[in-house]
Amino acid sequence: MSTQDLSRREAWVIAARPQTLPAAASPVVVGTGLAVHDGVFAALPALAALVGAGLIQIGTNFANDYYDAVQGADTEDREGFTRVTAGGLIDPESVKRAMYLTFAASILLGTYLVYVGGVPILVIGLLSVASGIAYTGGPYPLGYHGLGDVFVFVFFGLVAVVGTYYVQAASSLAAPFTVGIPSGTIPVVAVLAALPVAALSTNILVVNNVRDKEEDATTGKRTLAVRFGYGFARAQFLLMLALAYAAPVWFLRRPTFTPLVLLPLATLPYAAKITRTLLAETSGEVLNPTLERMGRLLAAYSVLFAVGLSVTEIPF
Repeated sequence: MSTQDLSRREAWVIAARPQTLPAAASPVVVGTGLAVHDGVFAALPALAALVGAGLIQIGTNFANDYYDAVQGADTEDREGFTRVTAGGLIDPESVKRAMYLTFAASILLGTYLVYVGGVPILVIGLLSVASGIAYTGGPYPLGYHGLGDVFVFVFFGLVAVVGTYYVQAASSLAAPFTVGIPSGTIPVVAVLAALPVAALSTNILVVNNVRDKEEDATTGKRTLAVRFGYGFARAQFLLMLALAYAAPVWFLRRPTFTPLVLLPLATLPYAAKITRTLLAETSGEVLNPTLERMGRLLAAYSVLFAVGLSVTEIPF
């Protein structure tokens, strides 16, 4: 189907990029799995964290679509998925307005999470929204200066998993509108559980940057792949993958976790298939499906990891 044949509704779906939502849901799933294990699971805060993460992801997608177009990063040579602003499917002001409305909705929902988690959640929420805009917009776009990987690792990995755990723990261990971080609401294991999600989320961006390296170099988008080349990006991918699959082994060494924490290792063959493709290919024709496979890998890994984390004893 050509871009001219797309309806306005279809164009908005493309702009929202629902295929990226596993990257938003995965850290919430893992944080909730650990909360179940530790006996601090709380359904309403977990649900609010899930919806809020989805809104921030969609808002970031709108921001990327808008700012990449107005800054000239999306050209006719683009090999990635359709961008509605650059493609003329939706006018830039409408996309920009949708971005602000989506972020506003996430902030509105966040008022409940602030009630539960207090000032720490207020700070995290505002930083997440600001970083979502600053990824491709503002005076120093993170994605244009090789900082996109850091943004994804921190906000779609560490902050999202730990924040999900925190709001559930705080709902039972702290008074509403707490100012500090109550004891027991951010254990070390929550940070360590976030590492594989952070690593695999970053690898989604690595695949994207390998695919777009040549175009990004001509439009001034200085990703790590552009700055240091394909070899660096592929080594980064392998390092992130190693971190992701080493984490369950560490948890197995902890006495309160069962062998089920190794469930994510079942996804290794799928990860190996993705790796072989990335090490050999650079074209959008091949890497666009690979990008979607990375999203599925992140989702499958996160669900299996959450199940493994949540179980305190095997009943047989």
